[in-house]
Amino acid sequence: MHQHQTPDVKSQVQKRFGDVAANYRASKVHAAGPDLDRMIEATSLGEDARVLDAGCGAGHTAMAFAALADQVIACDFTPAMLQQVETLSREHGVPNVRAQLADVENLPFPSNHFDLVVTRYSAHHWPCPERALSEFRRLLKPDGGLLISDIMAREDYAQDTFLQTIELLRDPSHVRDYKISEWRALLAAAGFASDVLMTFDLTLHFATWTRRMNTPRQHADMIKALFNGASDDIRAAFQAPARLTSDDFTFVIPGAVIRGAASSP
Repeated sequence: MHQHQTPDVKSQVQKRFGDVAANYRASKVHAAGPDLDRMIEATSLGEDARVLDAGCGAGHTAMAFAALADQVIACDFTPAMLQQVETLSREHGVPNVRAQLADVENLPFPSNHFDLVVTRYSAHHWPCPERALSEFRRLLKPDGGLLISDIMAREDYAQDTFLQTIELLRDPSHVRDYKISEWRALLAAAGFASDVLMTFDLTLHFATWTRRMNTPRQHADMIKALFNGASDDIRAAFQAPARLTSDDFTFVIPGAVIRGAASSP
């Protein structure tokens, strides 16, 4: 499924994030947030536990879980991001995080190896999330768990379309912000029972959001034009000002934390 597009999407991700990796180490959105707090709260691990941070980016989530586990493997397939993980690990004095170059859809680890898999703000770049979930299911111990935090499209079709459009204009390596219902169906198909731990609105400052990804000026202006031309319903859903003239404004996009438990076959 979707196999024909995968290499192009993946090379696009590597190129885009290779250029802006350092921006993500400095990103306040990625460093902390109520979703990360909720992920930590939902975690109960033994002192010898192994955790995989899948699609780790600059490594903020891996650092947060390092205090709860014996070892955290932070994997990403953009080498420049893994350099940020190593820098962050040194800055925070965290010795038990190991950076590993790997693709979430084909992970180089033995089966039943991890107690927990976590992924945060990464899954919207995966061309084949069903393949990644199948890999997580293989890697987890029988009583293991999965925590996903990501931008989640709302069930409303118009809001879904608007969200995907602004995401793609900002970052051409964007694949899809899946709906909660889509995630739960994907998880069930991969052998996970799931529940939604929290939903949240992520507040973004437009200038910071576009600068972090080096969005071309033309694309940033197109996003603002979309907001200015949007219906009142759309603007209200994204909490955008009525008329945008500069880049100095905030808006919100929806997110959720979903927990998966390896269900019995």
